Amino acid sequence: MPKRELAVVLMSGGMDSCVSAAIAAQTYDIAALHLNYGQRTERRELRAFNEIADYLHAQKRLVVNIEHLAAIGGSSLTDSSIEVPTANLQRKGIPTSYVPFRNANFLSIAVSWAEVIGATKIFIGAVEEDSSGYPDCRKSFYDAFNKVIREGTKPETSIEIITPLIDMTKAQIVKRGVEIGAPLQLTWSCYKNEDIACGVCDSCALRLRGFAQAGVEDPIPYKEKPAYI
Repeated sequence: MPKRELAVVLMSGGMDSCVSAAIAAQTYDIAALHLNYGQRTERRELRAFNEIADYLHAQKRLVVNIEHLAAIGGSSLTDSSIEVPTANLQRKGIPTSYVPFRNANFLSIAVSWAEVIGATKIFIGAVEEDSSGYPDCRKSFYDAFNKVIREGTKPETSIEIITPLIDMTKAQIVKRGVEIGAPLQLTWSCYKNEDIACGVCDSCALRLRGFAQAGVEDPIPYKEKPAYI
């Protein structure tokens, strides 16, 4: 068997990054990257990351602590004085859970690691159509960041950001995950809790609606399980 190329895979421990990682693992050896940034569910997300990385037989693993995002604040995920709002899937605008320019911080670290270890791809589970409206989840953002990589790395370096889920809905992501055997039972999406998912934050709501629309039972327990269709 020819040696496979190496891809850095950003893995939060959530459903989208899990499916993105499982897609990457079909073609590439994966180097799993996780960022702790002072989020409310940091410990639970780290546990999910490690369990998913084990399941997908990650060749390399790196956990980076970037507490400056919590020190900067401005998000209900990192600032305890800002309440995590109850889900409203009809809400317009950017929610308080947006962490300012977070994905640019993540990608910068991923590019640095990829350049050192010789990875040619960076996978991230960003979703534009069915996300919470975060500006750093838009396809145009990743197109622009690929240009930044070309301008800011060594001439012989060839690294490309891959966003396999960018045009999918949550229901499509669930179906794709089931189809390829992604370990959805190991994932964690809740913004508020680390024991039992709350079921009422935006992330839980988007996830529950996705599973319902896909006709698949969500494998993790919830404190509340409203219908979001």
